[in-house]
Amino acid sequence: MLNLKKLLFFSYLLSVSLNAQQEGSISFLAKFKLPGISIRAIEVTDANTLWFAGSKGRYGRIINDKLEIDSISHQGKFPQFRSIAYNGEFVFLLSIENPALLYKIDPKKPLGHYDLVYTESDPKIFFDSLAFFDKENGIAMGDPTADCLSVIKTIDAGKTWTKISCKELPKVADGEAAFAASNSNIAMYKNNVWMVTGGAKARVFKSKDYGESWNVTDTPIVQGGKMTGIFTVDFYDETNGIIMGGDWEDKKNGKASKASSNDGGLTWNLAAPNGLPGYISCVQYFPGETAQKILAVSTEGIYYSKDAGTTWQQLEEKGFYSLRFMDNQTAWLSTFEEIAKIKLLNL
Repeated sequence: MLNLKKLLFFSYLLSVSLNAQQEGSISFLAKFKLPGISIRAIEVTDANTLWFAGSKGRYGRIINDKLEIDSISHQGKFPQFRSIAYNGEFVFLLSIENPALLYKIDPKKPLGHYDLVYTESDPKIFFDSLAFFDKENGIAMGDPTADCLSVIKTIDAGKTWTKISCKELPKVADGEAAFAASNSNIAMYKNNVWMVTGGAKARVFKSKDYGESWNVTDTPIVQGGKMTGIFTVDFYDETNGIIMGGDWEDKKNGKASKASSNDGGLTWNLAAPNGLPGYISCVQYFPGETAQKILAVSTEGIYYSKDAGTTWQQLEEKGFYSLRFMDNQTAWLSTFEEIAKIKLLNL
């Protein structure tokens, strides 16, 4: 009888263990401390390297789990970086506020070597995100300085940048802008680009031709407040996309914080309209998987969906600002004073 009880007990433990594995989890592989630095911009450049940019002019890279860090100053001040991008040859860092500063870095050189390739001075300037379609073509977006979003682009691999005239962009509503939460206000697929806004309006701006022409679409994401709207966007392909955000001042509220599209962003439908998660600052599709698997983060934790955003599972309570995949089982996360590498288990 005793042996039977032991057998039943171990069977129970095995069942609990298997169920936990089936539900999925994460394991922290490495954590890197950056005291006093807020890191919202991270970029994977190869299988062994992560670049990052943050507050107080700090930037750097993690190569084979070894941290390298440096700082940039401009006219005696340290820029606040919240955007970073890689075009396959150079790394680019973009600061948020007046004057906006865009730097080009050759990753083959030691830290401390950089070139200033674009500046813009305006009391209203505030850049939110930066991305490249390919080696030659890139776009950055920011809050309006006039009656349109601030959009700059390059067609020569980041050597020069040009601001798009408001005559060529859709008008914004009063109080419509963007959030520099995780350098994910821009999503790209081939020649398509999507940019997202918040505040008075939560909308998606789309171009099918590398930013030459644009249209704009309304969304059902919560809007109208100063800290409401879309904080992040990602597209799996030309048709399947997801937007997330919510109300930064009511982070637990998931009523209208996420929506999905299956027509390239022409229409959007609320996803999990009354469930978790609430506020989200960064969302990414799993690379090399289907359009069903999604990872999202915010200060409220790490969340996973296996059904294109219809339902969500919280994997971790610890919060992060931004995420980028290294592969479909490994991801990098960043937050205040920390960068972490995680392994995704049984997802």
